[in-house]
Amino acid sequence: MDVSGSMGDEQKEIVRIESFWIDTWLRSQYRDIETRYIVHEASARMVDRETFFRTKESGGTLISSAYKLCNILIDREFSPDEWNIYPFHFSDGDNWSTEDTKVCVDLLRNEILPKSNMFCYGQVVSRYGSGQFIKDLRENFLEDENLILSTIENKDAIIGSIKDFLGKGK
Repeated sequence: MDVSGSMGDEQKEIVRIESFWIDTWLRSQYRDIETRYIVHEASARMVDRETFFRTKESGGTLISSAYKLCNILIDREFSPDEWNIYPFHFSDGDNWSTEDTKVCVDLLRNEILPKSNMFCYGQVVSRYGSGQFIKDLRENFLEDENLILSTIENKDAIIGSIKDFLGKGK
């Protein structure tokens, strides 16, 4: 989850609600689920569940920091030969630079997507964020069926976003 300054309390609450219901549904349907939580702003760090659902940080946004940490986590703990891997990323789509977005696209294309069953990106609409990142992902991954994109306008859009992610049945 993006916890940068452009992600206001409302956006973070939307992400927490959606994350809670996705996690609850998955745990009701599948056994032996392992979940890891990463929060990011200019840097990323892994946190426990309680911290994920309560943190209020702020700062600049460097999305690649989360993707790098996610990739390291997959390599260290979740071999694709032994695990089904489903990363979820939530942000308002504001990233520090186009250069960092290029790093993100490269990490997704060459590292994370090949190791994942599906990658889900949910972009929460924010008046403070540029919203550019989802456009960049659409442009770079137009034909990739392993990348699911969802725009979350407000709390009323949470159910539709969950259906976007879980409705593929992969």
